[in-house]
Amino acid sequence: MLGLGGCVDYELKLSSSTLQQLVAEHEIRDRELTLSVPVTDERNLIISLLAHMKRGAGGEYFAASSETLRGFADRFPRRISLGGTSVRAALAMSRLGVPCTLHVVGLNDHVRRLLPPSCDYISSAREDTLYPHLVVQYDQGARVQVGDIDVRTPFPNRLIYVNDPANASLVLSEQLGSLLRDAGVFLISGFNTMRDQDMLDERLTTLRRHMQQLPAGAFVYYEDAAFHLPTFRRRVRNALLDVIDVYGLNEDEMQADLGRSIDLLSVNEVEHALDSLKALIPAATLVVHTKYWSLALGEAAGEYADALRDGIVIASTRYGYGDDYTDEQYELTRGLPVRPEALSFATALEERMGAVVRCVPGFRLEVSQPTTVGLGDSFVGGLLASLVRRRTASWT
Repeated sequence: MLGLGGCVDYELKLSSSTLQQLVAEHEIRDRELTLSVPVTDERNLIISLLAHMKRGAGGEYFAASSETLRGFADRFPRRISLGGTSVRAALAMSRLGVPCTLHVVGLNDHVRRLLPPSCDYISSAREDTLYPHLVVQYDQGARVQVGDIDVRTPFPNRLIYVNDPANASLVLSEQLGSLLRDAGVFLISGFNTMRDQDMLDERLTTLRRHMQQLPAGAFVYYEDAAFHLPTFRRRVRNALLDVIDVYGLNEDEMQADLGRSIDLLSVNEVEHALDSLKALIPAATLVVHTKYWSLALGEAAGEYADALRDGIVIASTRYGYGDDYTDEQYELTRGLPVRPEALSFATALEERMGAVVRCVPGFRLEVSQPTTVGLGDSFVGGLLASLVRRRTASWT
């Protein structure tokens, strides 16, 4: 069972010439390029985009107007896809032959058309709605040069801009509890788009009530995200820590929690970061997934080695080939060599920290136009599919 939200994504293909034209029209200057600018209109949207591109950074942000997002999307070629951690994880699991049931809060013809047959779903929506999330991918070396602005992206990444009332309210279906009675695995995600504290607390209370229906021994995985209101992250964490088995997050979320940048290939820095993270998030097991490696931290860390590797394989396959990868491309990716620097780091970290950590290096990927959207979500799907197969094998 995977929940709790989901969305339709408009994936934009950026054009430097169009972006440069917009920068000139809005008379944007380099000194304005700050990561924290609120997305109140198209001008600020462009400032936010350029500021992140300048640093090779990604993120997810609330936009004050859905019309702004639609208008900006109309300026570029776009691809319509399904998004949200639970939905993209479900798509990955489907490719691996593991069926699942989704809980969604918004429904429309795109959702019905794009979900594979192996993904059942329930919805709390009373009518069809469409609040597309704007997803902007950029490649390494992309350049925007106009006036005193000269941005050349150091890394590929993606940005997500959202104005989605359905996910902001995250109404839970009353069917959720009854379906959880038969769930061996439950993924929780989606609280990051909420903006009302009283409503958030109510949803968390309702979720815990539904979770009382889970069978004994059910495995519960919580995946963190970029919260539109960062103070809500701790509120959600405190409400759920005692009912989850694994707390998962990526490098951006780890660094946001710790309030500092971390050299992801420095054993000393990562060890200190993990010690601080464990004190901040005392979950039974922490899973951290990054562009260089993925790891599990906790007394049972060794049990997740295969699942971590399977998560890396499917995320890496999407990175290289997009959503429409073939089984052959998946197997080719599985056989790739790992990054030497990541292997050295993983070996040294395990030697330093002992059995409480299991670190799996990522692959050496040389891709000119990678897919950067939903890689963490695909990783979660690959990890959960591995755990489902292992649990199924133990029952038979």
